[in-house]
Amino acid sequence: MQVLVVEDDNAIGEPLATGLRREGFEVTLVQTAAAALSAPPADLVLLDLGLPDARGFEVCRQLRTRSSVPIIIVTARDDETDRVVGLELGADDYVVKPFGFRELVARIRAVSRRSASPPPVPGSQVIGGLEIDRRSHRVLLAGEELPLTPKEFDLLALLALDPGAMVTRREILAEVWDPHWYGTSKTVDVHIASLRKKLGNPKWIETSRGVGFRLAVPQ
Repeated sequence: MQVLVVEDDNAIGEPLATGLRREGFEVTLVQTAAAALSAPPADLVLLDLGLPDARGFEVCRQLRTRSSVPIIIVTARDDETDRVVGLELGADDYVVKPFGFRELVARIRAVSRRSASPPPVPGSQVIGGLEIDRRSHRVLLAGEELPLTPKEFDLLALLALDPGAMVTRREILAEVWDPHWYGTSKTVDVHIASLRKKLGNPKWIETSRGVGFRLAVPQ
């Protein structure tokens, strides 16, 4: 994946670019709005709002008029108005500095999954000894059907879309509950705990503290 990082502060931009490269991303780092708008097409853009030659919001607007490239605004501005403006201009996510690097990488992957054309999902998917049948809304483990609630099924099916990939709490709430969910995120933990119990082994679902969850086949 080619990531365009638009950040005028070298103390932030250089370590961020280095970290992303270690995660397997190809990175182009630019420091101005002009360079961002003239850069080769990228698969995702990390956009700072405080640029020396133009407002980051204007860069976001122009990028969005040109393409549907995923844009994550990364800024020190924590004002709700800025968040709303950024999202209304077409940004896919908004991250406030200082941020955790692991969380940012998880958000990049989550935004990329949402923006990509959804892969064909088989009616029946087998992962290890786990079989998820989306047509019949049934889950079998070692041939035995698990008594899952509708929300537990939707949560497990979401994690199974890309086994081993981290799915953030925000993405789980948006996909399984509601994009405008205003309740506590603890509901995710409750359903994860119930799923682990019914799966019979907590290692089926791994936790990344403060980020999200991934489906993994216990060894």
